[in-house]
Amino acid sequence: MKVTKAVIPAAGLGTRVLPATKSMPKEMLPIVDKPAIQYIVEEAVNSGITDILIITNRGKGIIEDHFDRSPELEERLLASGKKDVYDEVVAISKLANIYFIRQKETKGLGHAVNCARSFVGNEPFAVLYGDDVIIGEDPACGQLIRAYEKYGKSVVGIKAVPENEIFKYSSLKVDKLEDNIYSCTDMVEKPKTPEAVLSLYSILGRCVLTPDIFDILDNTPPGAGGEIQLTDAMKTLATTVGMTGVDYTGKRYDMGDKFGILQATVEIALKNPVLAQPFKNYLKELVKTL
Repeated sequence: MKVTKAVIPAAGLGTRVLPATKSMPKEMLPIVDKPAIQYIVEEAVNSGITDILIITNRGKGIIEDHFDRSPELEERLLASGKKDVYDEVVAISKLANIYFIRQKETKGLGHAVNCARSFVGNEPFAVLYGDDVIIGEDPACGQLIRAYEKYGKSVVGIKAVPENEIFKYSSLKVDKLEDNIYSCTDMVEKPKTPEAVLSLYSILGRCVLTPDIFDILDNTPPGAGGEIQLTDAMKTLATTVGMTGVDYTGKRYDMGDKFGILQATVEIALKNPVLAQPFKNYLKELVKTL
C-alpha cells in the first residue's frame, strides 16, 4: 500500500531552548526565513505525502495559523505590489491537506502517535519528529518510504552517533541488507551500560510505521520518564516481525537544542540564493576577529 499519510508530533514543551519557547513553540523557531516545521512539512510533501496530521497541545495555535490563509496580509501584499511574496505566503496553505489534533496530556511520543489512530486508519504512515529538520537533495522521508515499498516492513531512519553519546539515544541491533539499508531486530532505549549497547546506530528523526503499531502502543507500559515511549513499541515490532533501517542521506539539525538551531541557521543561510554571498562575506570578516 502506498504511503500518503504523515504524522508530525509537535506537542513537546521545548524546555531545552527556553526562554525562547516560553511563548513560541520550538517548531516555529525560524531557520533563516521559514519556521522549522515548514521545512518538515515540505520534506513530507516532496516525499509524496498528501495528508499530514500535526499533533499539538495548548499554546501552539500559532502553528495552525501559519498553515492557514491570512486574507488581511495577502490583501496588503497585493496592494503593495509584492506579488512574489504573496505567492509564497499563499503556497504555504496549499502544501498538503494539513490537519491538527491536540495531545491533551504530555504522556510521551508513543502516546502522541497513538492520537493519530483515527487519522491513519489501516494504512502505513510516516512519522517526522517535530524536533528534527533534515536537509538534503533526496528527502529523508522519501528514502524510508522506498525501503518500505521494497521490504514491506516498518522502517526507521538511522544514523551512527558518537560512542560517548549513545547513552542519550536508542541503540539498535542491525545487520546490513544492501548499501545503506539494514535489518533491525532489536533495540534498547538509552542503554545504561556499555554491555547494553547493541550498536552505535540510533533512530533519529524519521520512521514509517505499519498500523499494527497502535495495538502495540495500547499495550506498552510507561517507560523512560514515566511516558509511553514509541521506541518501546518499535522494539516489539523489531523483535517479532522485524524492521528495516535506512541510514538516510541529508544533514539533520536538532531544533530542540540551542547549538542545533545555530548550526541550521548558518548552514541553511549559506545555501540561500539571495543571502549566501553577503552572509559568506560577513562570516569571513567575523572569523578574522575570533
